[in-house]
Amino acid sequence: MKQAILDALLAARAAKRPVATVTHLESGAQALVYRPNDSDGDTSGGEVGDLALDEAAIASARRAIADDKSVRIDSDAGTLFIQVSNPPKRMIIVGAVHIAQPLVEISKTAGYALTIVDPRGAFATRDRFPEVELSEDWPDDALKALNIDTRTAVVTLTHDPKLDDPALHVALRSEAFYIGSLGSKKTHGGRVERLTQAGYSETEIARIHAPIGLYIGGKSPAEIAISIMAQVTEVLHQQG
Repeated sequence: MKQAILDALLAARAAKRPVATVTHLESGAQALVYRPNDSDGDTSGGEVGDLALDEAAIASARRAIADDKSVRIDSDAGTLFIQVSNPPKRMIIVGAVHIAQPLVEISKTAGYALTIVDPRGAFATRDRFPEVELSEDWPDDALKALNIDTRTAVVTLTHDPKLDDPALHVALRSEAFYIGSLGSKKTHGGRVERLTQAGYSETEIARIHAPIGLYIGGKSPAEIAISIMAQVTEVLHQQG
């Protein structure tokens, strides 16, 4: 691996930016492909390195990033190996409520690192949430400290604007790939009004998935958790 490729790859990892290293298996030539980043307008493809990539190869690399899976493909230029380097998947759950308990278990199974944020000490306890990172900081302070990146999902579950809204204020101007909030359409209507009054744009507010989760007709905490995880998964894999 040439120094320019290595330096760019290390920089992407330090910035927690998804990237794929594309290697031409016959010549050893390489290039990096980044997922387009809406926050900085970057739509670069294989600009770093000595391997010229066509649009189909770049699209395949971005698909591999979204699928979080390294692959080998045949291209017009020959056989390419696409090695994906993604930051770890994380989920931040605001509200240590009943739904959070099955959601933690499902998210763990799906490979997410979990953090539960709830300043109400009676809710966020080790008995209810063993082996999960807990934060009793106020949600906006907690989310700022957690450095949300493009592989982070933020889920608010408290139904309390005093807790959910501060978390959304941070999440909406972060790189979180998914933002979802529990509540009915009426509840979300009030949320939209408050966020609009707080200066958030229609485009920013539209990032919130609410009512949260894919509609599967479920009512129990476990069923709602399944619907949330299904929607998070869907959004994650649509990124490519």
